Amino acid sequence: MKNTLKIVKIGGNIIDDAVALTTFLIDFATIKSPKILVHGGGKLATRLADDLQIPVNMIDGRRVTDQQTLDVITMVYAGKINKNIVAQLQAQDCNAIGFTGADGNTIIAVKRPVQEVDYGFVGDVEQVKTSTLELLLTNNITPIFCAITHDTKGQLLNTNADTIAAELAIAFASSYDVSLYYCFEKNGVLKNVDDEESVIDHIDTKSYKSLLETGVIANGMLPKLNNCFHALNNNVQTVCIGQTSMLFNKNSKHTTMVL
Repeated sequence: MKNTLKIVKIGGNIIDDAVALTTFLIDFATIKSPKILVHGGGKLATRLADDLQIPVNMIDGRRVTDQQTLDVITMVYAGKINKNIVAQLQAQDCNAIGFTGADGNTIIAVKRPVQEVDYGFVGDVEQVKTSTLELLLTNNITPIFCAITHDTKGQLLNTNADTIAAELAIAFASSYDVSLYYCFEKNGVLKNVDDEESVIDHIDTKSYKSLLETGVIANGMLPKLNNCFHALNNNVQTVCIGQTSMLFNKNSKHTTMVL
């Protein structure tokens, strides 16, 4: 029987709210099974870029990462946010180590090819190496990943945190019973974006297609749900979307993704 592994991705609604982050980390520290936390950068990178008068260029909701922007997000993601999370977990007796994909050569990516848009130093994950992480997990140490990978040639790359969470889950699926949780500000995937209670309890491949055709799922939810099905199609046992409460209360409203 495989050991269980929880992989949790938190969004900007938690990272940008100091009280919410502290509350979550206190709860997260109580999870007894092996666990990995993945985080993005929230709005802090954008604010710092503004302070430094570095233009923020977004195309279709995606950040274009030039060299100056990469410098900023590396400072913010891998520095301030990541180390703050690690320090707060240590305060809760949860031994944690912060990671980019370059640390331990854990997540290797390739710079996204230029097609219609040049996204700059944005990376698409090619490989996840689990050996270093397995060593930590078996010694009750929790890896904390920020949204940065590398190309093995000395180049750091900005990489979507949802994708990193899915790829980590897939890489561990052969050795663990993996549950993947995407935590954000909503109770789950909503039938009506204006009704917080209209949570869709389960989405499978068939209903997903219908939700796409009717426009219920669009824009920012598309890549998130694509990552969910990518994980399920690669032997990840459980994938859920909702608020952090779903981690600690099975009766909390959330969306469970199934094939």
